[in-house]
Amino acid sequence: MRAPTLEQLRRYAVARTLFAPTTLMQAVRRLGFVQADPIRAPARAQDLTLRHRVKDYRAGDLEARYPRLAIEEDCLVNYGFVPREHLALLHPRQARRAWDAATTAKAADVLAYVREHGPVHPRQVEQHFAHGSVKNYWGGTGSASTQLLDGLHYRGLLRVARRDSGTRVYAAIEHAPADDSPAARAERAAALLQLVVRKYAPLPAASLTYLARLLGYGAPHLAEQTQLALRLAREQLASCRIDGTTWYWPGDENPASRRHEPQDTVRLLAPFDPVVWDRRRFALLWGWTYKFEAYTPAAQRQLGYYALPLLWADQVIGWANIAATPGALQPDFGYAGKRPADAPFRQALDEELDRITQFLASR
Repeated sequence: MRAPTLEQLRRYAVARTLFAPTTLMQAVRRLGFVQADPIRAPARAQDLTLRHRVKDYRAGDLEARYPRLAIEEDCLVNYGFVPREHLALLHPRQARRAWDAATTAKAADVLAYVREHGPVHPRQVEQHFAHGSVKNYWGGTGSASTQLLDGLHYRGLLRVARRDSGTRVYAAIEHAPADDSPAARAERAAALLQLVVRKYAPLPAASLTYLARLLGYGAPHLAEQTQLALRLAREQLASCRIDGTTWYWPGDENPASRRHEPQDTVRLLAPFDPVVWDRRRFALLWGWTYKFEAYTPAAQRQLGYYALPLLWADQVIGWANIAATPGALQPDFGYAGKRPADAPFRQALDEELDRITQFLASR
């Protein structure tokens, strides 16, 4: 296989993940993992990601159909949705930090309550136990009951059965015992690393290392095996070196294939879409810096609160912040360079805004 050029890597990066729209279940399986985010601007990140890859997808479809699909909310490199078959790679999960005796006792009581009562809303647990408030991850205060439920979920003792108005409703779950032999643990770690490589390829070497480190969130108990898998991956994955950067991708794929020719289509992407998730890769492929600034103070934002990267064919040329009002969109565009002035771009942009309008419309 001839070494690809940077242009071919760019086209490959876009084409391999923006596959022809399919069913919701098949799209999640093909992606392997869909990152979640609660902000709606104009919709949640998981919905913005799936709308490009699922036929006739509408905002909220994943949440509405989740209870009927073999999909689970869980942790991988961050929090999101995985096909249920991947749970065996992640569980039983061992948290890096063990609970103290008091927290362990409270968690055991909550788990027993969920097992007895079936799917429970955090409010129901708080009403029963009155755990009160605790300091949360962001430095504010949150419900201690919700924190216990989240901890039990992370440890694989609960699953998300559904969401009620966006709030997770939990049910008990028991995972099959895992083969804890060194060979089996190494195999699971290698499979997890392969999963993220197939999702985010082509990857600069530093990004491959970063993803292996992020797997410590979803599989902290496999940290040693993940580092071994990383060393083997560097030897086994296809690779090339361009302008001082080593790139990796699955060996059964060809970045230089003519099948990756770009389409004359505009797409507004979620900030966590696989095309743009890796900010290091983004800068190498498109020559400018994209920032997610929802948690940046307003006065310091350069792109806006929830800037959606604007993909035109195989080029990310700018971004848009979209306010959705009943019956209308209010997009605010910015461009990394000069805005395309040709008629094909204007038509493609209008078509994308029409698709977003339909996507946001209730069924």
